[in-house]
Amino acid sequence: MAQQAKKQVKKTRGAGPPVVSKSAAEAAAKGKTYPFVTDPGRAQNMRSNRRSDTKPELALRSALHGMGYRYRKDFRLDLPLRRVRPDIAFTARKVAVFVDGCFWHACPEHGSKPKSNEWYWSPKLLKNVERDRAADAALEQAGWTVVRLWEHVPVADAVAQVVAAVGEPRRDAKQTPDRL
Repeated sequence: MAQQAKKQVKKTRGAGPPVVSKSAAEAAAKGKTYPFVTDPGRAQNMRSNRRSDTKPELALRSALHGMGYRYRKDFRLDLPLRRVRPDIAFTARKVAVFVDGCFWHACPEHGSKPKSNEWYWSPKLLKNVERDRAADAALEQAGWTVVRLWEHVPVADAVAQVVAAVGEPRRDAKQTPDRL
């Protein structure tokens, strides 16, 4: 009996409107409009966009770690003005590093403007940039140094910018000169 009910649910799902996520349904109930994805391939593509551990971020972290730097990744900072999650945080030295994607953060050199659903994407990308500036201001007010890097910056240049902000790596007291 239960199997028949499951089959019935599967049959009726395809007949009605596209199934949307709970958060999208809640947003729609509040009057916010979003371009709901009807193509399953496009939906999977959008779900697979990473918030952290992107390839440029991993390359930078790997290079920094190889040089002896220790840091926190995707570390939440509860600042007086707002919460901020830098991609890389050097907490003792108060340096926050962000590796921004060209599309999502509207890179002036490589950022592209979507042609479909422009009514949705333009304000969203603008909001991303505004949120970046607000995060920078909150960090600077709290005494942090902010380093923003674009994903297209070569790893060597990115490492140089971070090293300039952070300084030389600290040596652990447990390490001896022959182990360095």
